[in-house]
Amino acid sequence: MSYIGASAIQPTQVDPELEVKVKKATERISENMHIVANEPSLAFYRLQEHVRKALPPMVDKRVEVKRLHQDLQGRCYDMEYAVGAVKSMEGAEQHFLNIQDLIKNAVFHKQQLKYEETRKNKKEPSVYKRLSAHISLDLPDLPELSDALRETASRVESMMAQARNSASNELHRSHTIHQ
Repeated sequence: MSYIGASAIQPTQVDPELEVKVKKATERISENMHIVANEPSLAFYRLQEHVRKALPPMVDKRVEVKRLHQDLQGRCYDMEYAVGAVKSMEGAEQHFLNIQDLIKNAVFHKQQLKYEETRKNKKEPSVYKRLSAHISLDLPDLPELSDALRETASRVESMMAQARNSASNELHRSHTIHQ
């Protein structure tokens, strides 16, 4: 027993090189444990930092894209409506041609009425104009009487012209209403 006990009592010699290697290994293990323990929180911190920086501009862009989409959709509806209106106008071509023909006929009839009216006015001079042309009273004592007769004849002539015009307008209106 003394043999076993003698070797157990003997102090073991510590190798300084081995001690340095063990110390380095334990420090690396401790550092790795610290990194592994803190790695998720560091990752979450980086994610949170990224989200805080990137999210507001992304939300603004999304809102802008939605607004632009709505504007574009509204303009597309407007374009479809305009295309439909243009296509429906293609069917109105015959109506426009009919209107054009009616306008041409109306202008032609108006020219005919005007021609007949000028021909009628040239053909028959007024009775009152003929009468006033033949009346040449030169009364030295009463010059106002001669002027008064001419003025009266002129007034009667204008009233007769107005009566003829209103009669021809009535005839023209009744003609257009009955057609």
